Amino acid sequence: MKKDIHPKYNKNCQVKCACGNNFITGSTKDEIYVEICSACHPFYTGKQKLVDTARRVEKYQAKTAKAKDIAAEKPTGKKKIRRAVKKAAKAAA
Repeated sequence: MKKDIHPKYNKNCQVKCACGNNFITGSTKDEIYVEICSACHPFYTGKQKLVDTARRVEKYQAKTAKAKDIAAEKPTGKKKIRRAVKKAAKAAA
């Protein structure tokens, strides 16, 4: 290995998670901040947890709810559509 080109390795790197868990590992940095660790990750805990940093889950749920409402209003099938058009025409006349 060439000398003086590699970063200094720190054996006591403090890792801090958003859930409050802290542990020590080796790294070239002194401190590392993470959002998810093994103490709060769904794969390791077995519990479902929605991690939503940009409101993606809420936006998706709102979009699917709106799509269900629209689908409930619209009739499906050719006969139902024809009946709905005729009924609307009679009501407008």
